[in-house]
Amino acid sequence: MAIDVAALRAHFPSLATGTAFFDGPAGTQTPRPVAETIAATMTGPLSNRGKVSPSELNAENAVSGFRAAYADFLNLPAGGVVHGRSATQLTYDFSRHLAKNWNEGDEIVVSRLDHDANVRPWVQAAERAGVTVRWIGIDPESTELDLDSLVLTERTRLVAVTAASNVLGTKPPIRRIADLAHDAGTLLFVDGVHYAAHDLVDVPALGADFFVCSPYKFLGPHCGVLGASPALLETLEPDKLVPSPDTVPERFEFGTLPYEILAGATAAVDFLAGIDPGTAEGRRERLTNSMNSLHDHESALRSRLEKGLDTATVHCKAEHRTPTLLLSLGGREREAQLHLASLNVVAPAGSFYAYEVFAALKLADPALRVGLAPYTDADDVDRLLDGLSTFL
Repeated sequence: MAIDVAALRAHFPSLATGTAFFDGPAGTQTPRPVAETIAATMTGPLSNRGKVSPSELNAENAVSGFRAAYADFLNLPAGGVVHGRSATQLTYDFSRHLAKNWNEGDEIVVSRLDHDANVRPWVQAAERAGVTVRWIGIDPESTELDLDSLVLTERTRLVAVTAASNVLGTKPPIRRIADLAHDAGTLLFVDGVHYAAHDLVDVPALGADFFVCSPYKFLGPHCGVLGASPALLETLEPDKLVPSPDTVPERFEFGTLPYEILAGATAAVDFLAGIDPGTAEGRRERLTNSMNSLHDHESALRSRLEKGLDTATVHCKAEHRTPTLLLSLGGREREAQLHLASLNVVAPAGSFYAYEVFAALKLADPALRVGLAPYTDADDVDRLLDGLSTFL
């Protein structure tokens, strides 16, 4: 089915300003139902979790609702859903948890395609443990991962790779990488922050042992989510306070949880599931229908955008990629950002924490990043193209 984009946009108060937002890869705009859920949770009644008073039950329900929503979103058991302040924080946390079992002479693998949040935590943990770091490179012609450079040995303890580049949009063959990693007896940690905003997530189908994402990239509040099988989480022993829960997944969540953020993150999943649910009844099935429709919507707009970019250098060449484009404009990227902003079009310039990508491909910093979101429409795209054309 086709998405009713006008009806969808009506849920976003920020769009009433007339602004065309192409900064979705850094964080999307927030629909009214998500904000209202956060406000309603905060204004309570609300206490710490418990099972006695209504305020305690509200907190308990916010947590259980969050786990159930992201179980559906990731296609995992609710007991495998961990909340974090951000995907970066969760990755740092799990780098420490996993490195407890690393020994000098062990190896890990990271990728030149990744956001630094899925590189530096592992590299730093490896340095502390005396572990060798191997790299998967990028083919500069295709902007795909060069899997010929993926080296796995009997000492490999972890492979960390993105499911989609936050600047190039490149979507590596995660299932293939997972099979190679598992055949070598190692774990796969997948950064799904950019991927989850544009594709239906199925962690078991991807073969990821750990998968992180950020709800604020897909219409929710700022936080991070990690998904894994509860059985795998049971094998990890994080440092924790003595009185805090030792159950999974609670033992990976430090301190009192932000109940209003959990409720808002749940509302984001429900909002996504309701965009184009078809006749499906279950939330996972409604998410499947809605995300497939969103994929078609964004792909059509990406084609419209690419056809109009005849005066900019587009660095995104992978066959399978998200609707995110990285552009070079002859050293005038910051000027272009300012010009577009004067037209009420938001398209940021920078390197966007993709440190290894820019170094590997010798890209000039800054570049202009243009990202599509569920609320983007054809008029937004045309305004961007007209603005760039006028500027150039």
